[in-house]
Amino acid sequence: MIYLADTANLEELEQLFYYFPIEGVTTNPTIIAAENKPMSQILPELIKITGDKMLHVQMISNKADDMVREAVAYKEKFGLGDNYYAKIPVTTEGYKAMPQIKAKGIKVTATAIFTQQQALVAARAGADWVAPYVNRLDNISSHGIEVVGNIVENIERYGLNTGVLAASFKTVDQVHRVSMMGSQAATISFEILERLRSHPMTDMSVEWFEKDAKGLYDIDF
Repeated sequence: MIYLADTANLEELEQLFYYFPIEGVTTNPTIIAAENKPMSQILPELIKITGDKMLHVQMISNKADDMVREAVAYKEKFGLGDNYYAKIPVTTEGYKAMPQIKAKGIKVTATAIFTQQQALVAARAGADWVAPYVNRLDNISSHGIEVVGNIVENIERYGLNTGVLAASFKTVDQVHRVSMMGSQAATISFEILERLRSHPMTDMSVEWFEKDAKGLYDIDF
């Protein structure tokens, strides 16, 4: 499973790109709003920091034709390449827009997915990634981990060229369980990424190593 950062905060991203093997960045209107910056300002910053890693940008338009125009406008205005993914909600207009956006040479991430069938329809519509919301499903007793597993199973069963990008996490355990379900990717907040890579016993072990090594490691480097 590959990791993506679900944040538009530049300080968080700079820290993550320093050490964490993240493969890209995902955004949505809520994440953009948290930074209190307009897209015209924040998108160039995100493009610069992500480099050749994946950048998933959500369209805000409601109509299919407008979604297509919006996706093309971002690509052309900012010179985005193959690492750019237009995030499209799985609405009636979204399903209509997906193959049209693909026809423009732009990759698609289907988002706001809550059922296996929504994901399957999006995959059939040409989505490169489908993004089921794990914690939001758990919050309504709908078993987000199980839904992710069903989506993975169906995509593999039918040989579809679509990846599962699990989203919406509140615990490290949720991330662990979607990885065990075979999700190809997960987009995760800075806070959860920091939690999953660390453990207090690791910190204690390093302290013991340093104490035991004192005065013994005498080779210059």
